[in-house]
Amino acid sequence: MRPGGGEKGGSGAPAEPADRVPPGKMAYYGKCIETVIKLLDQFKPEKESPEQFLEAAATSLQTLSPQEQAFIMEVLSGCLEYRKLLTVVVDAFYVQDGRLCLWADYSLFEVICYLATFQLEELGFQLFCSIMKSQPVHKVCKFLGFLFNPLNLGSWIKDEWSLIYETTHVKERWIDPLMRWQPEVQELINQLQGALTNQPPLPKTKAKVTEPKEFNLTAPRPRAIPVPEPVPVVAKTRPVPRSTYRPPKEQRLLEMTKRYNRRKAEELLLRASVEEMRCAGPRSRGEPPVEDSKKKLRLRFPPRIVKAPKLTFYRPNDASPVKLNAAAILREGALYQRQVERELQRVDKLVDGAGDLSEFLRWQRKMQAKDREEQLATGECRRLRGKLSHEEAVLARQQAVQEKKQKADQKKEETAELMQQCAERRLQEEKSMKELVEQVMETQKNVKVAQTKLLKGRRQMVQEVIDESRELLQRSAEVAKEEQRRRCELISQLRALETQPTRKGKLVDLTQIPGYGLEGEMSVVELRERLALLKETQRCKEEEKRDQIIQGKRAKSRALQNTVEQISLCRAAMGRSAALRWEEKKAQSAAAGAPSRDERVLELQRRIREKAAERRGQEALLHVPAPRAARPKQQAQLEAQRRLEMEQSRERRMRALQRGGSAGGPARCLGAV
Repeated sequence: MRPGGGEKGGSGAPAEPADRVPPGKMAYYGKCIETVIKLLDQFKPEKESPEQFLEAAATSLQTLSPQEQAFIMEVLSGCLEYRKLLTVVVDAFYVQDGRLCLWADYSLFEVICYLATFQLEELGFQLFCSIMKSQPVHKVCKFLGFLFNPLNLGSWIKDEWSLIYETTHVKERWIDPLMRWQPEVQELINQLQGALTNQPPLPKTKAKVTEPKEFNLTAPRPRAIPVPEPVPVVAKTRPVPRSTYRPPKEQRLLEMTKRYNRRKAEELLLRASVEEMRCAGPRSRGEPPVEDSKKKLRLRFPPRIVKAPKLTFYRPNDASPVKLNAAAILREGALYQRQVERELQRVDKLVDGAGDLSEFLRWQRKMQAKDREEQLATGECRRLRGKLSHEEAVLARQQAVQEKKQKADQKKEETAELMQQCAERRLQEEKSMKELVEQVMETQKNVKVAQTKLLKGRRQMVQEVIDESRELLQRSAEVAKEEQRRRCELISQLRALETQPTRKGKLVDLTQIPGYGLEGEMSVVELRERLALLKETQRCKEEEKRDQIIQGKRAKSRALQNTVEQISLCRAAMGRSAALRWEEKKAQSAAAGAPSRDERVLELQRRIREKAAERRGQEALLHVPAPRAARPKQQAQLEAQRRLEMEQSRERRMRALQRGGSAGGPARCLGAV
């Protein structure tokens, strides 16, 4: 990539001063700029590289003169080379000042930005003005005003370009020259705006008005006089049944059923609480269980053993194949294709003389074996340290037992003294409680008399409230009956009005135009004919679309079938490679021996033997029994838990190996395919 616009070579057409630029030369540069814009519109960066596009553009410009070819290729290559810088400015222009500009002029603004930034020194200002005048004036004025704005050049344009190139290079090569040319470019903008305002307006053409024509339809037939309809005889309405104003029978049945079910549930609850299970009764720890004379129930609970789940070995070759959809097939096929291409690139690099990683992998395996040995040694040291700490804890426990015995003797003496003091204090409290009970009995006699008086007063108040509520209920019942009677009268009147005869129906002529004065107005018959024609054309289009869809589906199914065959081949090769790696891993794990005897391990074993001998001697002196071993039940549970963890770790290792095989297998299946 070239370092900057100031160091680029001259353009294909030599720069000429303004006095020697003829009008034909301006048209020449204008055509060249149009050709560059068309080529930039055709460039797709995601499909082709700039080098390939420039070669294709050079072959398409063979019909032009050598000077035109050189100028066009120079500008086109520069726009592609500095595309990131130009995109920053043009995108910001569309966001700020060019919101009303068309996106079709994106390439035009890129070319203007490139010429102003990188080619202004070489072309000369007069030739640059001529090129700008050959383009649309209002677009050029708006973009040049945005680009040569000192605020934009000194702030965000400089910052954005500095993210792509070095800051000093951007400031010296591009920002400073643009700031120097800013006064001359501003004069050019003012000149172009003045010419734009003095341009005479275009004459307006009178728009043609659509003149509707009347349809040539047949005259409608005269309407026939309808025969009068006979007046229907209204049947006599039935009176409202009395059951409407009575509560339904089902409601009473539901309430009776609810009361019966509740009574039955209460009886069952009472029976269950009286005749509860005898085996659930609490008893003391040393008391033997109570045996019934009729039935002797003995509950035996087996020891709880943690059962390990069955280990599942995954065998992808023997399992039934998974049914894949189209997206999964295409995704997996693309994955295998990328892996095959990556393997081919690796083979090409090896053929070209690239280094092999076999020695590095051998050294890596050797170092990994050393690391494993070191890990085993550290693990053994950790286990021995734990055992040593256990021996030390046993010694500390023996010393603590001896101290606790001494403290227990002291506590016994103190508790005997406290018990004697508590007995004396209890006798004094009993005497005071007897006196307090006598006082309370006297006060209770006076309270009963006051309670009887209070109950009499409350009963009188309750009776008065009941009488008042009964009167209010009678009044509300009378009001409800009056309201119900009034509603019945209104309902009977409404039903009588509904039974009165009404004349319905209207004669409609489907061939007659409504005559609302709208454009394109038509009768119902004509509308139906046009709708029928429209449905026929739509049906033909649907048939054609259906045929196209069927053909596309057939082609897609053939491509998917080919992809599935390729996937099956890659999977077979992947399975073979995974099996080989698993056998190698198995052989390595079998070859790995016990951890090496390290000096740290030997030292820890020696210290453990010394601590054990010291503990036995202290036990013999103090006659303290050794700590009891773990219960058989707890040992069985621990053993089952350890076996479960081992099986789970083995299962995780199998899954990891299978995932590793599925990731690396297709890359090595080139020979099998």
